[in-house]
Amino acid sequence: MDNMNYTSQVKAMCPVKVGASHGCAPIPQEGEWTYSRKIEDINGFTHGVGWCAPQQGACKLSLNVKGGIIQEALVETIGCSGMTHSAAMASEALVGKTVLEALNTDLVCDAINTAMRELFLQIVYGRSQSAFSEGGLHIGAGLEDLGKGLRSQVGTAYSTLAKGPRYLELAEGYITRLALDANNEIIGYEYLSLGKFTDFLKKGINADEAIKKSMGTYGRFADAAKYIDPREE
Repeated sequence: MDNMNYTSQVKAMCPVKVGASHGCAPIPQEGEWTYSRKIEDINGFTHGVGWCAPQQGACKLSLNVKGGIIQEALVETIGCSGMTHSAAMASEALVGKTVLEALNTDLVCDAINTAMRELFLQIVYGRSQSAFSEGGLHIGAGLEDLGKGLRSQVGTAYSTLAKGPRYLELAEGYITRLALDANNEIIGYEYLSLGKFTDFLKKGINADEAIKKSMGTYGRFADAAKYIDPREE
């Protein structure tokens, strides 16, 4: 290039012709092998997980990229109260940007920034979830990941050597009671689906009935010798 600056050592070199150049390697994107030379060549739906420096919290970020531009973003965080507000801001900052712009955007929280970095690497290297899905995934695939209640899948369990494990929240919902057998081993649990409960309340069902309709059990709950509240006992 005419405006390129060279050192005197390079200027003194004689030119040698560059031989065969095969260009970049194709990557799998939305059911095709494509050559990605520009940001607008990037397509894919995938997830990335990030963490902050003290590793106090983590973020799972899901993006749907079409033509290099982020069309859909799902930001899920856990472990830090401040991250939830950062997620709210990131959801506004991400959509409409190219993946390169998003990589260089302050997403407020280190965990979300790290998730964006990890996710960027997956997408540009053709390691997206939709790499072999013809046409990719529709905008809205992120919501489908959340399921009917549109709630993140959260698992919270606490345990001590002295007192053993306590299941607090699992995929089914908020754990209300643990079922123990004669040896005090967990054989099941009772749960309240907070998503269903809230939906019933919004439909005008009274709280008592809504709770009953939102409760369920797992395992050999009915066969227990003892039931305990994992938060109180």
